[in-house]
Amino acid sequence: MNPSSRKRGRQALDPVVLPLPGVVEDRAEAANRVEGLLRYRFRDRRLLEEALTHSSFAGDDVSYQRLEFIGDSALGLAFSNFLYLTNPTLGPGPLSTLRAANISTEKLARVAVRHDLYPLLRRNCPRLDLLVGQFIESVKQEQEDDLGAVPYGGSVVKAPKVLADIVEAIAAAVYVDCKFDLEKLWKVTRCLFEPIITAETVDEQPVTMLHELCQKHRKEAQFKTWQKGGTTVVNVFVGGKLVGSGSSQQKAIAKLNAARHALEKLSGCAKQVLTTGDGSGLGGEAVELRECKQKLNEQCSRKNWPKPIFKLEKEDGPAHERKFVCSVQAETPKGNFVTIGDMMSRVKDSENSAAHKMLELLLKL
Repeated sequence: MNPSSRKRGRQALDPVVLPLPGVVEDRAEAANRVEGLLRYRFRDRRLLEEALTHSSFAGDDVSYQRLEFIGDSALGLAFSNFLYLTNPTLGPGPLSTLRAANISTEKLARVAVRHDLYPLLRRNCPRLDLLVGQFIESVKQEQEDDLGAVPYGGSVVKAPKVLADIVEAIAAAVYVDCKFDLEKLWKVTRCLFEPIITAETVDEQPVTMLHELCQKHRKEAQFKTWQKGGTTVVNVFVGGKLVGSGSSQQKAIAKLNAARHALEKLSGCAKQVLTTGDGSGLGGEAVELRECKQKLNEQCSRKNWPKPIFKLEKEDGPAHERKFVCSVQAETPKGNFVTIGDMMSRVKDSENSAAHKMLELLLKL
């Protein structure tokens, strides 16, 4: 790939991952890195080793899953205490918003990227490496595009949950190691989460909120940027319809302004963009969604690419209300790509959702 074509791909946040994330084979070195980062020495390093082991690791029955379970709750409580004490005038609604913003999957995933935690994880899952690599590449691209001022959201690549799991598992390892001392947990791990989202900075969340709103309706928000004199103008499109616009001399601020404007419009009369099926919205794609898996197979066949690989990634909920998340991997001349479908009540629907996202991604290549 020549430099110019690579630049064009990166401007579009092309999720090709070269190279794939590495792994620290020396487990003592991996533990040392975490202890150095936290400035905390574990009494029982086996907890840390458990926190840094994925369930895919061959020949090892111990993974971070139990620790991640308790870490999720412990961090929620630690942040609740901190936010309650530091915001004496805020009510439960704003406090809940702040807590959710600070422990969201994307925020924690960015913590893992910032501190380079994924290479410390023992694992044996190439597909996971692809997903994580795409997200890391997306975050790096934001930094190169001077989007570092948006540390909590904005990536067009969905944050892999495994990255957030690592952070929660490490926090849980500290929590258990210090005999469930919540105050000690906060003192040791707080450094990971800086900068903490506050009441003053929570308005930086509209980009993430917009993506989440669109995802709930199986839609996609697209940001188009152009220069007007010395000003950056960002337009937001949903289903080809302009739903928001923002401008600033700083690209990051322009994007935030555009996302805020889009959220305001989508909460009002323009909400039909998310729910109707006319040509101005994405709702019309809901009917075609049932055919996306077939269309993706046909496209790969026409181009003589390997047949796309669909995989069930997650199954959740009680037996009578099971929900499924599927992924699809497509191998193209420009690299391997993986997209994750929305959580659906049927495997087939989630597969079609993943295929729909893959078809949109391939259009951008």
